[in-house]
Amino acid sequence: MFLPKQRNYQVGISRVLFFVSLLLLLLSGCSNGMITGNPTPKEMLKNRDVDIFILEDIVYANAQEIEWVTESEYTRGEQVGVITKQKESAFNFNNGTANKLPVGTKIYATGKGFKVAVVSGIEITYIPLLEG
Repeated sequence: MFLPKQRNYQVGISRVLFFVSLLLLLLSGCSNGMITGNPTPKEMLKNRDVDIFILEDIVYANAQEIEWVTESEYTRGEQVGVITKQKESAFNFNNGTANKLPVGTKIYATGKGFKVAVVSGIEITYIPLLEG
């Protein structure tokens, strides 16, 4: 009587799992291991000269030295925020906090992708620090 050969499916599954695991290991090894996202106050405040504030969970940096911003014509729009705290450390550096702007500074929209802070009647431009 003829009996069909039985295959050992468990060995086949083990091989597939081994190769899938090896592939995942190789793919994860090719990444730089960093998760990119918007810059944080902690990252930015490593540079003592930086001038930043945070509004709506986005860090804004002084843009007075950035040509495309300084050459932009804009109209100061509605007030979108105010500086409520001044801090040099990243601990509790949250919405309304700045490291250089004084408490009470009003922040305005421009419709051009950047914000304007007004200090003693002088407008200072700030750009959002966004990844991607």
